[in-house]
Amino acid sequence: MLKKPFMALSAVALLSGLAACSNDSGENESADSGGTQTLSFWAPFSGPDGPQMEEIVNSFNDSQEDVQVDMQIVPQSEYYTTVDLSLSGQQESPDVLIMHGDQIPTYAAQNILKNVDTIVGDTISQDDYHPTAWDGVEVDGNLYGVPLDIHPLMFYYNKDMFEAAGLDPEAPPTNREEFVDMAKQLTNEEAGEWGYAVPTLWPQQFIFPTIVYQNGGELVTDEGSTANFASPEAVEALEFLSSLIYEEGVSPENVQQDGELTLFLQGKSAMHMNGPWMLSQFEDSDLNFGVAPVPQLGTETEAVFANSHNFVIPETVQDEGKLEAISTFLNYVADNGQAWAESGQAPVSKAVYESDEFNEMKQQPQVAKQFDYAQFSPNVENWGPLSDPLYSAINEVLLGSMEAQEALEQAQQDAQSRLE
Repeated sequence: MLKKPFMALSAVALLSGLAACSNDSGENESADSGGTQTLSFWAPFSGPDGPQMEEIVNSFNDSQEDVQVDMQIVPQSEYYTTVDLSLSGQQESPDVLIMHGDQIPTYAAQNILKNVDTIVGDTISQDDYHPTAWDGVEVDGNLYGVPLDIHPLMFYYNKDMFEAAGLDPEAPPTNREEFVDMAKQLTNEEAGEWGYAVPTLWPQQFIFPTIVYQNGGELVTDEGSTANFASPEAVEALEFLSSLIYEEGVSPENVQQDGELTLFLQGKSAMHMNGPWMLSQFEDSDLNFGVAPVPQLGTETEAVFANSHNFVIPETVQDEGKLEAISTFLNYVADNGQAWAESGQAPVSKAVYESDEFNEMKQQPQVAKQFDYAQFSPNVENWGPLSDPLYSAINEVLLGSMEAQEALEQAQQDAQSRLE
């Protein structure tokens, strides 16, 4: 486990007050006079995905009388600040909440998430989920959550631009050679049309590690103690992205935040990589778009960077009745999660992603095709702040201000200093 160079949890110093401020005093305070267990559930789904989760919760509440779930949506921009305050005892914490996979190692290290090994295998079966999903909830051999979905990088393309360039609109690229060749055919600089607009900022947090992993590389080694940003695999990945701008000429220079998205929506960029959360925006546009797994742009293996949504339980939840109620709710979500798929996401419950209804959808089966080789961020604490120097370096290189080797070596040194 990575040493803690700084705290990601804003109020973790107040952890000693957790027991006193717990939402579970040991008595079943959540049960009303009729014996119904009421669970508080927090989620950051403040976008188009919120109503889909609310639909699942409402269906669960209507399906039985023993457990009622009170769902609270906290805006994504405020979510982890609010979670920090609750889990540090400054305000009442929920009984169950959604947490991204890349956040779990940090919170688990503070001993404020419940190890759910005690309920998995008893009332919740790990066999009911895709095995990759459990990588997002496991820390040092312990399970700290029950997975909801995996959301990897996805490949989108403009079918009309493909057809105009003489390309098959039903045959997107599957490897680097095809990608570069098609990008050249799709580029018409005089008309302001590009094969692929390389973002210099977000979502490089998904694009760059995808290519590093496809090159067979790692961003952190030695069980989380060594930053590996300047590895040959990482340098090659960044040089490839840079070459699309400055050598191949298939991307405009100096693409600022969301510039690549704007070009794609305007029909000025033929290929685009982003997350499955973009589906509703693309469907609401006038684009004739296709969606596919990300091409193998690296040199060694299939891989794609992903994050995940997971249900986690605060350590303060001790009441057995409440834990049983949480298990009942999570089992229902696993069996009845098609509504979550309708948000564009791909649930990792086999009952959903193996169903005919799921596999008749446009995007979601393409997401699930990548489950087998999806890879997550390094299983270390504070990955977000630790990776900041890396993405600053990538930005400099893609703006043409630095060479890849130099920039990544500097980022590696900066990150390593935070580890020591």
